[in-house]
Amino acid sequence: MSNCFSIAKAFEWYHRYSFQKAGLQSTTTDLGEGTVMHCWAPKAHDPSKPNLLLIHGMGANAMWQWNHFISHFVPQFNLYVPDLVFFGESRSTRPERSDAFQAQCVMGLMEAQGASKNMRVVGISYGGFVAYNMATRFKESVERVVLCCTGVCMEDRDMEEGLFKVKSVDEAVSILLPQNADKMRELLRLTFVKPHLKAPSCILNDFINVLGKEHYEEQKGLIHALHKDRKLSDLPKITQPSLLIWGEEDQVFPLELAHRLKRHLGENAELVIIKNAGHAINVEKPKEMFKHIESFLMDLPPPKQHNHNNGHKVD
Repeated sequence: MSNCFSIAKAFEWYHRYSFQKAGLQSTTTDLGEGTVMHCWAPKAHDPSKPNLLLIHGMGANAMWQWNHFISHFVPQFNLYVPDLVFFGESRSTRPERSDAFQAQCVMGLMEAQGASKNMRVVGISYGGFVAYNMATRFKESVERVVLCCTGVCMEDRDMEEGLFKVKSVDEAVSILLPQNADKMRELLRLTFVKPHLKAPSCILNDFINVLGKEHYEEQKGLIHALHKDRKLSDLPKITQPSLLIWGEEDQVFPLELAHRLKRHLGENAELVIIKNAGHAINVEKPKEMFKHIESFLMDLPPPKQHNHNNGHKVD
């Protein structure tokens, strides 16, 4: 596809244009020790608005996962949308691969941006692990937390006991970081309720070549670090008000993990389950997801449930 029109590059250009049109600018911050963080940030910080941090999951970069949301959030918040280390334009020469390292880097970025206080943090999938870590380590800075399809309470034994579709971490890596068209189709089946599988292999390979080749080894290390020696008894409880949003048919982090996390956090957390949605709720159900996040972050009444397709709150 190198000599042909690239659909993936066209989408990349469109997402960049959308972020700029919404009033955000591309910034780069050198944190030292070989670590550089890229972030979409406000052109001008408004001290009258709260700070909102959106943290992406596994995938190309922040633009692809949050493009449905930025125009809605910008009027109400100072919005910061970083690329995590080893995604997009963020990189590091350091050997760390833990979500704690990612949390440290994001916090360093927000301090450099002058926006590390009064933060409301939203993380999806892998980004939720980073958000959770930030909430435990920087309690005075993080006011509220939203975790979307985030299996922070998973344990090593869950894979052995058959909770997940995959049987090993290496199998998970091969699907979550697809390197050919067939694996890309597996990823779509795993993350969507109604996946679009008719795209030609040349188009799927185009997306992989443009978005999924750089930092492959580093991202593989992130997934392995995430699963290593996990026990629920070791997971600290975040004390901030928390919203858990889950797709009812999530096959990456099954719904059992949502209920487990709700039990772990107790009254500090509320759980919303979105029907007819899988792991990629930000793509499948962005409007419902936004309404629940907005009402929680702005302390508004919860969204009205008009029909059975909407999310429902679980006590």
